[in-house]
Amino acid sequence: MQPQWLQRKLIEPKELEEVVAQLRRQHLTIATLNGSFDLLHAGHLFIIHEASKQADRLIVALNSDQSIQKYKSPNRPIIPLSYRLEMMAALEFVDYVTWFDEIDPIQLLSCIKPDVHVNGAEYGHQCIEAQTVQAHGGRLHLVDRIPSLATTAIIDKIRTL
Repeated sequence: MQPQWLQRKLIEPKELEEVVAQLRRQHLTIATLNGSFDLLHAGHLFIIHEASKQADRLIVALNSDQSIQKYKSPNRPIIPLSYRLEMMAALEFVDYVTWFDEIDPIQLLSCIKPDVHVNGAEYGHQCIEAQTVQAHGGRLHLVDRIPSLATTAIIDKIRTL
């Protein structure tokens, strides 16, 4: 059985279009943020909180385990999707969580058509999401990374212990 906070916030991918339509009927703006969010850390919290300030509702989309294995490593993720969804949904400033199986969020963003898509500044204004977001009238909001707070850096540090 899923925890209550997850039940309230989880959007199955097949239900995403209807949930977005409901939000639009209420004239609410939508921000999106996507990523693997494996080994959730303070750097993640910073970008998620910044994303939450960009619109009335924040939808965080997680890469599925299979997606992460395709674009990062067969040995990742460290934390399975079910637990990453639970942790994300437990955050007060996250309104909804969902997931996607593709290696990039283009299809997902085409469905949501966010008013604002948030990304790390390291990806720049020409990130793979930019064209899709802007084609639907949305804008990008880039957030600077906190130095040394990256999952890969944390994994590397653990390996040296």
